[in-house]
Formats: sequence, structure tokens, C-alpha cells
Amino acid sequence: MLTETAYAKINLALHVRHRREDGYHALETLFAFVDDGDRLVARNSAEDRLAVSGEFGGVLDDPFGNIVAKALTALPRAEGLAVELDKRLPVAAGLGGGSADAGAVFRLVERSHGWPDDWRERAAKLGADVPACVLSETCIGRGTGTELEPVASDLTGKPVLLVNPRIPLATGPVFAAWDGRDRGALPEGSVSEIAQAGRNDLEAPAISLCPAIADVLAELRKDAPWLARMSGSGATCFALYDSAQARDAAAARIGAAQPGWWQMAGKLR
Repeated sequence: MLTETAYAKINLALHVRHRREDGYHALETLFAFVDDGDRLVARNSAEDRLAVSGEFGGVLDDPFGNIVAKALTALPRAEGLAVELDKRLPVAAGLGGGSADAGAVFRLVERSHGWPDDWRERAAKLGADVPACVLSETCIGRGTGTELEPVASDLTGKPVLLVNPRIPLATGPVFAAWDGRDRGALPEGSVSEIAQAGRNDLEAPAISLCPAIADVLAELRKDAPWLARMSGSGATCFALYDSAQARDAAAARIGAAQPGWWQMAGKLR
């Protein structure tokens, strides 16, 4: 039996530069990963199988058509894997949940059977942020997010709180609502400097579609965290803190004020 965590992905900064002729967007983003997320268990099997459970498991009503099943078929193996997915991350939440699950499957297969030389290309075909989620390490992504540049992080271990208003928000409409304005390149410097000086260009269009995101950000900023920002295309927002005590106090206060919101507390990997 093998176990793996599908680490929640956050974008410490996300700069959208322009729309490409192929319909995708040219991005510059700073990926980081939380030390918690969905959880997977895998066992050798005569054929690939997938069972989904957990708080958000019911959303995945087509287990054979989701990205986990596609990740299993993307990697050649002599034996199958029976995978149990405990879906703890909300779906369509800006956390790369499906991509993180696919990344965890890649790591499970690597441990049990090894990877083909072209694993990066196979991962990219599943989604633009899947290669980053396979590695689950702080890195800069360019292009559509698949051109990765590993960076040493001075934020490793930083306490983080994820909050989602339990409103799913699809990526496509958020990109479609982006105003097309290039607001400049990703800053240079250390990871902490890029995070502080960067921005999320999808925050405004996401709020126009899901106003509750502004409420989440306002609630997170009441405790004066080191940084609070929306992740990806939303609706999940994150806050980074100088101590676990400050994070936990904020989580308790927000939980009391907004008991219907989803939370996950952890540290940056």
C-alpha cells in the first residue's frame, strides 16, 4: 500500500500578460504548495480502479472521466493500481485540486513503477498546472504555466490559512472576464519579495463573478497577515502569517464569524 498527499496549490502571484492566438493566456506565476490537501491510497491491482470519498467526493460524479483516471491511463505500467481518493479540497476553487490529484498519481506511479522519460509532456496534456503539481515545489511558471523554473523559497514553513466561501468558480469564465490589460511582468527577487510585490490579475474578474471573494479577503485582512490574496482563478483565498498562533487565532475568529466557509490550515512546503 502506498499513500500520497495531493498538496493544495496556491499562486503567490499570478500575472496575466496577454491572450494567445490559440485561445490560452500567457502567464507568469509563482507557484507554492501547502503541506496538506487531498489524500490518496494506492494498491497493486489487476486493473486500474478509482474510488472517491470525502467531503467533496460527491462532486466528482464521473470517476472514470476525471483527471485522476486520466492520469492513471497517461502512464504505462505492467500492473494496475487501485486508487482511493479522499477529496478534502473543494472543486473549482483555485487550488489546483484536480491537478494536485493528478500530480499525486504521478508520484505514486513513480514510486511503484517509475516514470517514462516524457512524463512532463504527458502531465502537461492533462492540464497546464499538472507538471507543477507533480513536483509540488515552489517554482515560477511561464507560458501557460508549464514552463517551470525551480526557485529556492525563503517562505518554506510559513503558516498559511486557506478559506473558500463554498462557491465553485470555473476557470474559463474568469479568464474570459479579464480586461486584457498587461499590468507588467512578475517581479524579480526572492520568493518573499515576489509575493509581496506581485499581484493576482484574475482577482478583479473573479470578484465580478463571485462577490463573496471580496468578503473572504476582507475577513482575512482583519488580522493583518503577512499577505492575503486570492489563489488562481478563485474563489479560495489564502493568508500567510508570521506564526502558527496568529494563523490559528485568525482561523478561529473567521470560523466563528463565517461558520459556513471552508478552511484548511497548514504550512508552505
